Amino acid sequence: MRHRYVDVDGVRVFYREVGPADAPTVLLLHGFPTSSHQYRELMTALGTRLRLIAPDLPGFGHTEPLPGTTTFDRLAEVVGGFVERIGLDRFLLYVFDYGAPVGFRLAQRHSERIAGLVVQNGNAYEEGLSEQALAFIRLRREVPGDADRARAMLSLDSIRAQYLTGVADPELISPDGWSLDQYFLELPGRAEVQLDLMFDYHTNVESYPRWQAWLREHRPPTLITWGRNDPFFTEPGARAYLRDLPDARLHLFDTGHFALEEELPAIAHLLGEFSELVWSSLGASS
Repeated sequence: MRHRYVDVDGVRVFYREVGPADAPTVLLLHGFPTSSHQYRELMTALGTRLRLIAPDLPGFGHTEPLPGTTTFDRLAEVVGGFVERIGLDRFLLYVFDYGAPVGFRLAQRHSERIAGLVVQNGNAYEEGLSEQALAFIRLRREVPGDADRARAMLSLDSIRAQYLTGVADPELISPDGWSLDQYFLELPGRAEVQLDLMFDYHTNVESYPRWQAWLREHRPPTLITWGRNDPFFTEPGARAYLRDLPDARLHLFDTGHFALEEELPAIAHLLGEFSELVWSSLGASS
């Protein structure tokens, strides 16, 4: 696995890459509060079959924060520049958590690049929002007390709970994930990035109708893998994709939000098969 930096409009973006250059290509977008680190084992498992590329979003992991206020629009602009900078003409888009709103913005702007979608607990439908998620979305910077409520979500206990809530076997979940997340969150300027994004999250829900329309129009081949015990993005949100993508492949797992932590072998198998099938169909149609 290679660990690289590339300059994208003045932003030094860190990314991980593994796999043959001519293999099916998958762009992996991580979620909150983690980084490309969450995909390390998946990349190791599939690195001989697929070309896997996982950047750290600005203000996450090894990528420095953007100057000024961070929004999901700005994250998507950087990822779009990243895709162009490293020369990704066609790829499967793997989205999880925050990676979903970034990825759907990217897909709308560069539909011609998206060969297919892999959605893992990345919500795009209102019925997939739990009461806990709805309370999060209602946070506003100008409302007294909301900044404190948002900051509480950056505590170690809160981050650990994201990994452990809903899992079948907690002993399968390595503490390395939340420990590394917490390290990065405590770097200068990182908490401010997270607060910016929390207060901007409502723009994603407001964008759901546009993303759903994009799915209906383009009908990308889609694999959905979902931890059905996710306390934020519930099982109905996974099933809702089938309204707009009736041919999508849906697989539900008895685990929580970070489904890869507990179900890596099964999800890796599905991703490998799906990616190779999509890539072979692209070759047949060209």
